[in-house]
Amino acid sequence: MNRYSVLIMASLLLSGNVSAETQVNIVGLFSNMAVVTVNGGKPKTLSAGQSIDGVKLLAADSQSATLLIEGKIKKLGMGQALSMGSSSASSNPSVTLYADAQGHFLSECKINGAPLKFLLDTGATTVALNSGDARFAKIDYKRGEPVQVSTANGVVTAYRVTISNLQIGGITLNQVQGNVLEGGSPSVVLLGMSALNRLDMKRQDIMMTLTKKY
Repeated sequence: MNRYSVLIMASLLLSGNVSAETQVNIVGLFSNMAVVTVNGGKPKTLSAGQSIDGVKLLAADSQSATLLIEGKIKKLGMGQALSMGSSSASSNPSVTLYADAQGHFLSECKINGAPLKFLLDTGATTVALNSGDARFAKIDYKRGEPVQVSTANGVVTAYRVTISNLQIGGITLNQVQGNVLEGGSPSVVLLGMSALNRLDMKRQDIMMTLTKKY
């Protein structure tokens, strides 16, 4: 074990005064081994078959880890995390993102149920995605209103759409304004202010915690 990939994590944290959760984050992945944190503890390296705090690693490769958590088998892939257990019904769901070496917050989301990677972008007015990702998410973007938007490559035509369902961990947002650009840019979904305005954002060092406001 001389190298492993430190992954960008999005942890599903359902906070509340009454909770008994097991929160598992995948920090690193490689053949038959994984680096995990449990309930916010220090990262621990597990080989297949080993356990920590009731979490057992069954198998792992460079793409995913298969874990036994509270008697249930769960598979976590690149950039994924999991929280299991009960939570107060009044609690607001939150997600904690970890910055990469460049200081970017990159993780996974689901748009209309389709898994996609996103980059948190406070400079983007709306959620923005390329046309391929839009088709994958079953968005009929050509029915949207054509608009001119500024990008790093200049002013281009985009299509204004309404995203029916956007999920980030345990946070679900409905009817989110978005822009779809023809071609392969942006390479990942840009999580802009049309979504972020509905969330409280708190940063501490490399961590960014998003909590749903409404």
